Amino acid sequence: MTRMEDYRLLGRSGLRVSPLSLGTMTFGEAWGWGADRNDSKRIFDAYLDAGGNLVDTANIYTDGESERYLGEFLRGRRDSVVVATKYAATRDPLDPNAGGGGRKSLRGSVEASLKNLGTDYIDLLYLHAWDGMTPSDEVIASLADLVRSGKVLYLGISDTPAWEVARMQTIADIRGWPSFAALQVEYSLIERTTERDLIPMANELGIGVIPWSPLGGGVLTGKYSAADLGAGGSDSPVGTRRDHARASGTLTVRGLEIAEAVVDVARELGVTAAQVALAWTLENPAVASSLIGARTVEQLQQNISALDVTFDASHLETLQAASAVDLGFPHEFLMRPMVRGVTTGHSTVRPRPSRTW
Repeated sequence: MTRMEDYRLLGRSGLRVSPLSLGTMTFGEAWGWGADRNDSKRIFDAYLDAGGNLVDTANIYTDGESERYLGEFLRGRRDSVVVATKYAATRDPLDPNAGGGGRKSLRGSVEASLKNLGTDYIDLLYLHAWDGMTPSDEVIASLADLVRSGKVLYLGISDTPAWEVARMQTIADIRGWPSFAALQVEYSLIERTTERDLIPMANELGIGVIPWSPLGGGVLTGKYSAADLGAGGSDSPVGTRRDHARASGTLTVRGLEIAEAVVDVARELGVTAAQVALAWTLENPAVASSLIGARTVEQLQQNISALDVTFDASHLETLQAASAVDLGFPHEFLMRPMVRGVTTGHSTVRPRPSRTW
């Protein structure tokens, strides 16, 4: 059994983080759903009281309410909390340099986040999403400058192709610059394609993986049915949670089938489906901490209880069978007996153990 106080090192850094992180996209009601200030404060306090120490936000969450609420809640205990935020989402749709990965966007976003959070440093800063235009050497050089300035302590990256992350990590290592400690990616029983390249890359290069949406947009809680599969969905943050699950591709026939398997395992274990889905992500040794969100203290406490879940081999086999994905080329090709025979002949070779940092 894992406890919240069983802290883990984030990648190959010395930063200690709890196995479950508190996501605060639900802090604020500007997007039409979420928790008000008082409920957000209760959730924040309950998370810290449970032993958690990593709180995750972004410059655009609930139009800045999330960061501003956190700034209020952090007063008097800033140094004991690991605060993560993100840049790259635009702060002004009419300004071409108010978003993206470039140096100007980065500077403006960080200054705004520092003001919102009421602090003079950010523990962990992520590039929120790859813009496909900014040169990777500009991104990693600009981020390294922020670490040297003292405004940021550790670096992370999210929603970026594996080859771009690997290139920036290599540049940083070669030049002796601060490198990425965290990789935040969508990872759940519904979304396992990150197992193809992103998660193995992170494990090899010493980057701690932090899954977002480990509940598959809520689908893995078992609350949706075929009646919820109607057409449509909103690409905007403003809308219902069901809209977002549809738009993100988790509320599908396949997603519901996986959720059914999760519910079956949960019933056998006497726990909730959400607890099973969260606990499953922590089975991957590359995962440093999984993000949990909540709109009530009760939801938060139920999610934290995922740490009490213990699987046996049959449970993991059931979940694997329901959620397996094709690893694609070259991974599937390289696992074929013919190809392995060509590369190893009649020899038996023990694989190298996975790296630990």
